Amino acid sequence: MTAPLLNVNGIEVIYNHVILVLKGVSLNVPEGSVVALLGANGAGKTTTLRAVSNLLRAERGEVTKGSIEYRGEKIQDLTAYELVKRGVVQVMEGRRCFAHLTVEENLLTGAYSRGASGRGNSRADIAADLEKVYAYFPRLKQRRASQSGYTSGGEQQMTAIGRALMARPSMILLDEPSMGLAPQVVDEIFSIVKDLNVREGVSFLLAEQNTNVALKYAHYGYILENGRVVMDGEAGVLRENEDVKEFYLGVSKAGRKSFRDAKFYKRRKRWLA
Repeated sequence: MTAPLLNVNGIEVIYNHVILVLKGVSLNVPEGSVVALLGANGAGKTTTLRAVSNLLRAERGEVTKGSIEYRGEKIQDLTAYELVKRGVVQVMEGRRCFAHLTVEENLLTGAYSRGASGRGNSRADIAADLEKVYAYFPRLKQRRASQSGYTSGGEQQMTAIGRALMARPSMILLDEPSMGLAPQVVDEIFSIVKDLNVREGVSFLLAEQNTNVALKYAHYGYILENGRVVMDGEAGVLRENEDVKEFYLGVSKAGRKSFRDAKFYKRRKRWLA
């Protein structure tokens, strides 16, 4: 078997030298796959992504145990910029576009890490990649001259993903892509993610609270609770798992549950028993 593109092995993360957030998280992302990190708000999904992209230091966090390897190389000591040059790009939660720049200017900032010279870094190459982004996101081409701060939430999410593509990544860490978006827009964005995975070979590790849509498009999933991986498996298997249906999809053998019944469930989760 070939080594995974990304290997996270038993990491612990502490904030402010006191708060233990991740407690021995392990996961693999095979090359060319879409892997979903699932769980409720506060489960540790975003922290896991930031541990991989080395953005923890900005929030006074650090990996204190375990290892993170990308293509067999330990990457904990690399800067976020060095990781981007190696092909690992994170799309932050909340989209984080430059509001005062146009859509096209936002996209072009994604090519900054490629430098001004060298193979694939010429103006013609960057222009070709920009047209490729517009082919995946036709709406962005229509809004290319609009300031990003005046575009819709869906368009800002598309801009953030398109900006990541301009760096020519091998892997994109995608944090809560469905947050605050209408269901139709969510399906549109996840369909594009699937196309990018199939056509461009980009691997995705995505953190998502919407378990239903994530498992629809992912190949494999990990469920986190309180900083631990409590379950993992192929997406199709997880979708049919009774615990996942009951505790994350709100559906049991008795039918769909109300929010109150799903929140205050009678049966304990087997991994907490």
